[in-house]
Amino acid sequence: MSRPPHAAPGRGLFGEPEPETKAAYRANVDGGSRGNPGPAAYGVVIRDAGGKVVARLKKYIGRHSNNVAEYYGLIAALDYAHSHGIGALRIESDSELLVKQMRGHYRVKSEDLKPLFERARKMSRALSSFRIDHVYRQQNAEADALANEAMDEVSGKSSAASPLPQRGTGREPQTLKARYYRGLLQLAEPLDLPDNTEVEIVLRPKPKS
Repeated sequence: MSRPPHAAPGRGLFGEPEPETKAAYRANVDGGSRGNPGPAAYGVVIRDAGGKVVARLKKYIGRHSNNVAEYYGLIAALDYAHSHGIGALRIESDSELLVKQMRGHYRVKSEDLKPLFERARKMSRALSSFRIDHVYRQQNAEADALANEAMDEVSGKSSAASPLPQRGTGREPQTLKARYYRGLLQLAEPLDLPDNTEVEIVLRPKPKS
């Protein structure tokens, strides 16, 4: 397949990937959804050029499809690269759709994915070297486990890993008890947050005993 005219030569974003860059960091990304759409999260494992794990990222993103969650994982990896001064990044994903869309082999038809694709493409073009490859699911097991941990933590299931702090708040996600009565959601305990703090509420009715 010929390279689209707007693709930068040798960048690996469209067409065939560029040759391996020795100094490149590697990020395994994965996203999952229970219900598709349903509760969704992403997991990312980032390794430096020597193969050492430097970051494990995970986050619950609300109710979305698994493809949306995959893109959120990719964007999280790209955001980490930009915020840590990483110029060369290799992405590994078991999502054929994500990889082929980022390479320009598949068109992005979903309205939910178009803004995420454009954001990921813009961020990847800002790197000096970017490459995205498809891997088998077993090669992406650690990122998959992180995504499932993020979903488990929100659903109230136990997990060995603690939730990651949310950007800009300096706080970890909290589980609070509340009661809905006559149009109002009443917290069962005080919540100490600065004014104008934005929060995300996930409603999960308490099972009847």
